[in-house]
Amino acid sequence: MLASIAPNSSSLSSFRLAFAGGPADARASAIIATPWLAGAPLEDVFPGARPVGTEHGVALHRAGSLLLGHARESVNPTQLAAQTDSVYRRILSAARGHHLCRIWNYVPQINALTAGFENYRAFCQGRSLAFEASLGGTFQPQLPAASAVGCVGDTMDVFFAASDATPTHFENPEQVPAYLYPPEHGPRAPSFARATVVRDGSQTWSFISGTSAIKGHETVAPGALAGQLDCTLDNLRLISRQAGLGDDLGAGRVARRHFKVYLRHASDLAAARTRLERALLQPGDLVTYLQADICRAALNIEIEATLVS
Repeated sequence: MLASIAPNSSSLSSFRLAFAGGPADARASAIIATPWLAGAPLEDVFPGARPVGTEHGVALHRAGSLLLGHARESVNPTQLAAQTDSVYRRILSAARGHHLCRIWNYVPQINALTAGFENYRAFCQGRSLAFEASLGGTFQPQLPAASAVGCVGDTMDVFFAASDATPTHFENPEQVPAYLYPPEHGPRAPSFARATVVRDGSQTWSFISGTSAIKGHETVAPGALAGQLDCTLDNLRLISRQAGLGDDLGAGRVARRHFKVYLRHASDLAAARTRLERALLQPGDLVTYLQADICRAALNIEIEATLVS
């Protein structure tokens, strides 16, 4: 049974997220320590979400048949793998009986080295171990769409959406599935699918993972924004097609499109915004631009999407 939310607790009273440095908004229920640059300052992907309690320290909400959750943890870089393992075990326990569809991870200093080991690789190690412990050794086909980007400070925030219905997960035919990356990317491969689609009553949710300039398992155009934009847009086209959305992420055919664009360098905002407004975005789209380190130090941009039809 779900525990009730204690008064004055840090549990979310809704599921509206704001970002560091953005305009003040009384509707925000949590502020993520990833700096806002431009676009929509408030992320309200699940309007009408209502709190239903906490379990294993995870604040839970309902939006239709979707179960939403938020776990927040202060982390020590020297213990990041173990702490990520612990956070994910709590999330997986709280979501038990549901199917994970999307996970958003905000990881402190994601590219920093701790005793010569990158924080992102430590995070991936802990996440993978938790999935294996909770779901068994053949957990990879159950992995949902996800993103993992940096934030400042020492607090890791993990948000998830899970469904009563069974989702379908998709991979990009020109990318190695992240969970099959070779050991050169770390002792445990990243644990996510490139996209997940699920039906929730009268709505279909299409969750497109954080997408960047990777072909096969290798980085394209390291450190070069223009080349990475070309590759990222091509990868979005490919995963859109695989997920049944055509080549354009359902432009003009879905009810709502929410994008987040993560930029390593704030100075790239104008160039990225101009290109995306020409090549990807449509009137009515909601898009938020954030400054964030990305899972690979050579990547300058990552784009994700949540589509509702």
